[in-house]
Amino acid sequence: MGQRLLKYIPALLVALLLSVVGCRQLPAQLSQAATSAALWPPMSHTLLPVRSHKTELVKPIKPCSNTFTPHTLDHLTWAGEPVRMFESNGTGLAINDLDNDGDQDVVLANLKDPNTILWNEGGLTFRKERLSHGDSRAVNVVDVDGDGWQDIVFTRRTSPPSFWRNTGRDTDTARFEELWLPDVDQRAYAMTWGDMDGDGDLDIVSASYDAALEKDLGYDFMRFRSGGGVYYYENIDAAFVGHHLAERSQALAIALPDFNQDGKADILIGNDFDMPDQAWQQQGREWVEVAPFDRTSHSTMSFDLGDIDNNGSPELFATDMKPYGTDIKTHAEWRPMMARMPHETFIGDPQIMENVLQIRDSAGRFHNHAYRRSLDATGWSWSGKFGDLNNDGFLDLYVVNGMLAADLFDYLPGNELSEQNQLFLNDGAGYFTRAPKLGLGSTASGRGMSMADLDNDGDLDIVVNNLHSPAILFENQLCGGASMEVDLVWPESKNTRALGGRLVLRTSSGVYYRDVRASSGYLSGDPARVHFGFAPGTELYRLEIHWPDGQVSSVEDVAEGTIATITR
Repeated sequence: MGQRLLKYIPALLVALLLSVVGCRQLPAQLSQAATSAALWPPMSHTLLPVRSHKTELVKPIKPCSNTFTPHTLDHLTWAGEPVRMFESNGTGLAINDLDNDGDQDVVLANLKDPNTILWNEGGLTFRKERLSHGDSRAVNVVDVDGDGWQDIVFTRRTSPPSFWRNTGRDTDTARFEELWLPDVDQRAYAMTWGDMDGDGDLDIVSASYDAALEKDLGYDFMRFRSGGGVYYYENIDAAFVGHHLAERSQALAIALPDFNQDGKADILIGNDFDMPDQAWQQQGREWVEVAPFDRTSHSTMSFDLGDIDNNGSPELFATDMKPYGTDIKTHAEWRPMMARMPHETFIGDPQIMENVLQIRDSAGRFHNHAYRRSLDATGWSWSGKFGDLNNDGFLDLYVVNGMLAADLFDYLPGNELSEQNQLFLNDGAGYFTRAPKLGLGSTASGRGMSMADLDNDGDLDIVVNNLHSPAILFENQLCGGASMEVDLVWPESKNTRALGGRLVLRTSSGVYYRDVRASSGYLSGDPARVHFGFAPGTELYRLEIHWPDGQVSSVEDVAEGTIATITR
């Protein structure tokens, strides 16, 4: 997080004091959103046939400990010493199956040192491969060219994204070709992928972090604004045609929600500093700027979408900076930094310096429920993501925290604001309770974070890319719950893993909704494999697949404890 942002931070002092003297509203059950029918239309009479293959999940060898067990990974994101300015922002990571062996591999970005691939060899053992460059921010692992092999894309500090094409060759040294994406020639900080125009291949949405570009490029960028802003790159015949949606951005996060529930992905950009978040909606072939939210985070650092109350309408969570502690020590750590900064506001500013949780009402309007659901304050927060971590059928939330900067926290040991990462468990009604005793309270200055079942035992593990501390894998050893996982394969499409697809699992204990996406959180890529948790003994009725092109399939041969590979 850059210095200029912090001239607005004193407002956090007010929020902190209010959290000390105020009281939270009592939870109230949210009615089922009538608008969910638009997102999940009833199945047509003509269902698209698919092939389904089940693989048994691995039975855990050791008994559960009802906690997460940390494992240090062989990767250290290094920014040099002392850490200053935008190097404090760290980097992301991505998780996906790079060699089609059924195990999820891990790709970790770096700043000063080379990026890393950790090849998953089973049993939470990994073989390290160092790539030829670092100098990276975001990572996405997607099948760019539609050949059935997942590729790697990094955003870079002062150059366009770097494309590592997966050749599929089974060799340690020649699996990837380092290329450039055709005609993707502008600098980007955050990115994501999806079939935005519905033509069966993957397009890109990217956005710059202009404050960092001003620092790195100096006068030329500030004068000519060269290479900044928000771009939608339309994939046309394996080349990308750029559409410049905005001249400026301070983007740390990008999401692809469906604002008007027409079945098409829209664009949401989360901006740092005093720059409001930006949003565009598809109207025919045009992109129209919209303002869907009455309240947004002030310095948006992360986005994730998830259906926290299982009503078919996904919620949007955004992280910001607001201390979770109300004690004297927390005041002492935050107050000097806030007090030295001037405070500016403007009339009608929709931004608030805390996390937001956007929930859609029955009329389709969004309202911020973060405070009433105990999610407004999680610290100096970076990546925040939903996942059913305890396999009970309801999405939980994990947020990684911390700040390391010599020019901001010169009065703290090591120039570091050391905060615990925060885990929140869903109570089954979309309200959340902190769970500090489950082993996820690391203070290692996390930045990027993603969830995946890395040992194929049916629960979600977590990988965090820390700054100036080794990356950590948190092995899920929670007791109880059941699960199944789903891989979608669409070999006749250039969108071979059906990004943008939506899944509905109908069971005796409820209906569960998930989607397939390229990325979420802060600079971090998500696996194409989708995880469903549910209560033990739940009867699984059927899995509905809503493919990205609107076709629908139904599979009844689904079972607990399996990975279902659905091939169209």
